[in-house]
Amino acid sequence: MTPSNEMNWQQQAYQCLVTGNYVPAVNLYEQAISSEPNNQSYYWYLGLVLLLQEKETEAQMTWFSAMAEAEPEQIELWTEELIQVLETEAQRREAILDYSVAWLIRQHIREINPVNINNINNLLRLILLAINLESFTGEELNSFGVVEILQSSELKDLDSQLLMQVLERVLDVVPLHPSSLEFASACVPFVPEPYIFIDRLIITSVKIAYSAKKAALAARFLELALQFDPISPEVLIQLTNFYQDAGEYSQGIEMAKLCYSLFSGLAEKVFANHLIIRGLMVAAGEYWSEAVSVFQRHESLLQSLFTMEDKTLDLTTVIRLFSSTYFLPYFRDDLKNNRRLQNQVAEICQFNIKSHAGDRYSLYPPRKADIQKPTLDKPLKIGYVSHCLKRHSVGWIARWLFKYHDRDRFQTYAYLINAQQRQDPLQEWYISQVHKAYKFGLDAAEIAEQIYQDEIDILVDLDSITLDVISEITSLKPAPIQVTWLGWDASGIPAVDYFIVDPYVLPETAQQEYSETLWRLPKTYLAVDGFEIGVPTLRRDRLEIPQDAIIYFSSQMGFKRHPDTVRLQMKILKQVPNSYFLIKGSAEQNSLKSFFIKIAESEGLSSDRLRFLPDVAFEEIHRANLGIADIVLDTYPYNGATTTLETLWMGIPLVTKVGEQFASRNSYTMMMNVGVTEGIAWTDEEYVNWGVKLGKDAALRQKVAEKLRQSRQTSLLWNAEQFTREMETAFQEMWARYIQK
Repeated sequence: MTPSNEMNWQQQAYQCLVTGNYVPAVNLYEQAISSEPNNQSYYWYLGLVLLLQEKETEAQMTWFSAMAEAEPEQIELWTEELIQVLETEAQRREAILDYSVAWLIRQHIREINPVNINNINNLLRLILLAINLESFTGEELNSFGVVEILQSSELKDLDSQLLMQVLERVLDVVPLHPSSLEFASACVPFVPEPYIFIDRLIITSVKIAYSAKKAALAARFLELALQFDPISPEVLIQLTNFYQDAGEYSQGIEMAKLCYSLFSGLAEKVFANHLIIRGLMVAAGEYWSEAVSVFQRHESLLQSLFTMEDKTLDLTTVIRLFSSTYFLPYFRDDLKNNRRLQNQVAEICQFNIKSHAGDRYSLYPPRKADIQKPTLDKPLKIGYVSHCLKRHSVGWIARWLFKYHDRDRFQTYAYLINAQQRQDPLQEWYISQVHKAYKFGLDAAEIAEQIYQDEIDILVDLDSITLDVISEITSLKPAPIQVTWLGWDASGIPAVDYFIVDPYVLPETAQQEYSETLWRLPKTYLAVDGFEIGVPTLRRDRLEIPQDAIIYFSSQMGFKRHPDTVRLQMKILKQVPNSYFLIKGSAEQNSLKSFFIKIAESEGLSSDRLRFLPDVAFEEIHRANLGIADIVLDTYPYNGATTTLETLWMGIPLVTKVGEQFASRNSYTMMMNVGVTEGIAWTDEEYVNWGVKLGKDAALRQKVAEKLRQSRQTSLLWNAEQFTREMETAFQEMWARYIQK
């Protein structure tokens, strides 16, 4: 065969391979082998064509028959030649997006040379192909031995850019798989651009912490970033939150203090100080006294912020400032000063949000041109924005409004924040109840634009400042009317028009302290038809509590445990013989126990009368467990809300102290709405007296329980359908006011 003829038939054979005409390609390669049996390359191509014909056994036999003739020194060379032929075809298949065939070829490359650690690039491409084929599970990181290879020794031919590409895709697809963290850790020595790697870790860890609710795992990922930059502000801030959310309390507090020491700007100091407070309050218990000291510093920092001549701040800092006043109502019941601080912070934040938004996202213009009175042909569009429309307190309460909305007169939209990867049955139920639902991430501009494009008439914020993204959205004013309902308290953002309350949850004089107009519904600002009840897991005998004992119960987060109120609770138990106190709620358990025991002993009460309960898996079990209690003792200055509703629904007497701020009057409005005044206290003395009286008087407890049972048939608090009609009337009146301006 002349060189010219050889070139022609090889081109013809390869063209057949490329175009999928495998039979003539096989014939050509077989003829070539017959003519030149010692030319190994013909065997490589013949085996490849057989493989593409899905004749894997024949392909392997072709390759191995050629290898059988090799001298020991030739095997390595011939193996490399075969791999190069397969690699070229695999790359071609990848280029034309033929991932299945490319994956098959690369699997054979892996089988041909499984022990060569420098074949790592092929393994990485196999992982990419599996991801593209949507077959990747994460187990491949182990079965391919990728982590082990990366950890083993120096890799001469490792494609670091490919490695980073694979890492990014793995973290996108299976961030929760145990091998993903091992893989990310093994990649650290090969990172070509540290700050890109850090950004990737931040994005992944935030998703893990807030979408998957795996804060501890998120912290482990982000700790890898410290190897490159141990004082990165963004890394430290996120790590602080992860530690605190994961219950790694001491690390969370220390990390927050490190942030405070590193930040120099006043606004950054405010936020870092807030992180310290958050850490101390979440840990609770014996951390309280330090939290008070840091809170005093916080007020001073805020005052300095307000007096700054230039209040222009960078966008990231501004967004974080929204939540910097979150803990005000937990420390004190001071409506005037708490609202003043909240309103001023919100005003600074909105000013900066508008400034950074520029022309595109400046306050959206009102749609005056097409405003008309809503009719059956044009229902009023109500948008609900929240990250809590799931198994969450807000989610349990708000669902009844969604259920009973008049779909002829109101078209409802749900903007679910940080919900892209969450699978929650209650969230899916919400999606089924609305005209249109969106699952968003955390991009405020994107969400605001969608709200505007949907031409929402009234936007209802369910979360207030508990999520800064929503505060950013409402600052942009994507809807002509904006309302806060349910979450925390009013945000104080000037672009929010109304805060929905009732005759009891705020005093008559409260309007002067709010930037929003207080819209008072006739009787109650919320209602539910009831709650699902599970199977209880608490028994008196297992808790070593006598059957004739009086059980007081309190279930709240640790940062609601104000020492002054705990002291009142200990006074109650001391005066009621044979009484016990069941304490439940998230916090640093050793600190919380020590905190309660010290206060109990200071009041002359034995710690044997205290029982500390772990959290339970589901809210339905928690509600069932309430049945063990004779009396529930509310917290102050931040009352229960959902926990109070659950207590009253279960028919259990409650003792609550009423204050002046919204957070101090939630239980009050609920008790007034069920017609029960027994247990409502306006002073510390009354709180103790009601606690003692209900503990000693079984007939009084029975009377209250009977009132609560009867209220299920009479109270608006348990009539969500009627409540929905009142909310809808409020929406229509808000709209009427708007179009009359």
